[in-house]
Amino acid sequence: MKKNIKSEFSTRQYMLSRDFEIYYYSDSKLPDVHAHTHDYYEFYFFIDGHIIMHIDGKEFTPTPGTLIIIPPKMKHYARLVDGSIPYRRIVFWVTKAFLETLSTISNDYMYLAEKTKDDRFFIHKFTDIEFNTIQGKVFTLIDETHSNRFGKDAKILLSVSDFILSINRMVYEALTPDAIDEESDTLYQSIIQYIENHIDESLSLDILSDKLHVSKYHISHLFTETNGMPLHKYITKKRLDMCRDAILSGQDISLVAEAYGFADYSVFYRAFVKEYGKSPKKYRDEILRNNNS
Repeated sequence: MKKNIKSEFSTRQYMLSRDFEIYYYSDSKLPDVHAHTHDYYEFYFFIDGHIIMHIDGKEFTPTPGTLIIIPPKMKHYARLVDGSIPYRRIVFWVTKAFLETLSTISNDYMYLAEKTKDDRFFIHKFTDIEFNTIQGKVFTLIDETHSNRFGKDAKILLSVSDFILSINRMVYEALTPDAIDEESDTLYQSIIQYIENHIDESLSLDILSDKLHVSKYHISHLFTETNGMPLHKYITKKRLDMCRDAILSGQDISLVAEAYGFADYSVFYRAFVKEYGKSPKKYRDEILRNNNS
């Protein structure tokens, strides 16, 4: 169930979509890209690599977790210094018209765009926890754009709206001294996002602690206090729910367990019966029979 969300880099500097486009790139070599401008906003998230960024006649070297917002009509380009470390970044293009449409719901959507007024570009450094949360939201959004699932368009709109509002909130609260401290909420969302993106892999408090750079005891306490159940029970229930949906969609029962993180079929079988009161096959057959009656 590994997701291929990486995009092939293109020198194209215009949008194919009407409202927004989002890409995750990882490259060791780049073609020459000269200074250029867009008629839309570029939200650039630097993950890793050795580059020099040139914007509006200025140059600097970004560090991991850096957000750069480049407004329309501002010249910019990135130069790869060397490819010993893959140059990884997220690029989000969005039109002013789309942001203004969202602003009819709340002007908070325009917070970051307004930081680039008076022909300025804007730079912000996220914490590790914040940046992990952002990447999770981006990967979920990209994965949805590549899917063909029911409700795809509605889900994409919800995901991109959540992504835009989330980064606006993070920056606002970092720059506003009187803003409410949402560190715990941000950490909780990071935990949830990591679990969703790695549900087919081994998950434990030790792994989450290592990936999120937070004490496993803090994660355990925060999760139980916020969610009302221990982390391991949440992971098991999440996996079982995904297995159930996969089984009902027609996937092979014998393959589903491993695909969603159960290393042993007997463990999956016992957990499924405990959760749903019957075996996977009997559960599927009863649901399908009821739907067809």
